[in-house]
Amino acid sequence: MKPILTVEFSAKAGDVEFKEESVPLHNPEEFFAFVAPGGGCEKIPDEVGEIRMVFFTPEHKNTQNPVADIPVTLQLGMVFFNGPLSEVVQTADQLLDKAGRGELSESFRKVIGAKS
Repeated sequence: MKPILTVEFSAKAGDVEFKEESVPLHNPEEFFAFVAPGGGCEKIPDEVGEIRMVFFTPEHKNTQNPVADIPVTLQLGMVFFNGPLSEVVQTADQLLDKAGRGELSESFRKVIGAKS
């Protein structure tokens, strides 16, 4: 199965940017497990200054609604979601739902700028 997105971590020292790590995720459940309490998001070092969630372009273009495939960026704190509009909006909707149910780790809420 091909990954649907990668999570890229980067840090800056002065004017030099370092790409720390890139983690492929194969489905939305892997992403939400990563940002849930006890998930990998809690192990992000303090040096990380930016997290980029990069959604891959779908294998097949949306011929019914080409607006769905327009590339967009959504910034929440130091987290940037890049990819097709439909994927970013769907993920943002699920983030709102999971935040309301307390299913996001404190560390993820912190990096997206949400107060506890």
